[in-house]
Amino acid sequence: MTGNESLAVVGAGVMGTGIAALASGSGVPVVLVDIDAAALERAEQAIPRHIRMGQLHGKLSRTIAAAPVRYTTALSAVGDADVVIEAIVEATEAKAKVYAELSAVVRPTAVLVTNTSGIPVDELAQHVQRPERVVGAHFMNPAYMIRTVEVIRGPRTAQDALDRLIALLGALDDEAIVVNDGPGFVVNRILQRMINESARIVSEGLASAADVDRLFKGCLGHATGPLATADLIGLDNVVDSLRVLHERTGDSGYEPCDLLTGLVAQGAFGRKTGRGFFTY
Repeated sequence: MTGNESLAVVGAGVMGTGIAALASGSGVPVVLVDIDAAALERAEQAIPRHIRMGQLHGKLSRTIAAAPVRYTTALSAVGDADVVIEAIVEATEAKAKVYAELSAVVRPTAVLVTNTSGIPVDELAQHVQRPERVVGAHFMNPAYMIRTVEVIRGPRTAQDALDRLIALLGALDDEAIVVNDGPGFVVNRILQRMINESARIVSEGLASAADVDRLFKGCLGHATGPLATADLIGLDNVVDSLRVLHERTGDSGYEPCDLLTGLVAQGAFGRKTGRGFFTY
């Protein structure tokens, strides 16, 4: 991003807060919007910590002053933004509602970026007035630590919208890898099935969660293992993503296994609740 271009993020959950921290820590001012004032308060407390963590790990520059973050419950605050990143819950109905509202308040040239982890970009683009302005950016968690982004070009995405998103990611010092549209794209089409199958293995008693992850780390060079990765993503988000994939592909391999749905029903979402496959 250059000149007077501006950024807004809609959704102050884990992903939206991480994306806002990435922007602020990279010197890019950002407006963070959420209907929940308490979520905004949590984000305001968390973002400076995230920036410090990114700096300590060398993922954010210590020489760049953090840019201001504006926190608001008013969706109209995105009206002047050149790029709007949607990072709300992975639920089609909720996203459709937000996109219809965004479409009414953003400027005609604004780029609408969905951080969906599995819903096809074109499925969301049907809810806006200008579907050619919609593009996907699947940030990993935490966004300020993992600096590669899966960028999804929808079948109606304009080249200008894609170029603008790639320019934003460049300003954030992220690597953009462009893929085509489809349920789960590349990363989650593979990752969510791997997590689901790993959970099935644990539930069948073939191996413990710790040993599954040790095998992936020791034999395959995986940094954390699939189940610790699931805990980091949030098991509630994993189950939502699996359901999206199952509904849209009909592949039974994506139907969330009982162990995953059981943990979610217990409120054991992983790191953010202190317990998932592991205790934190």
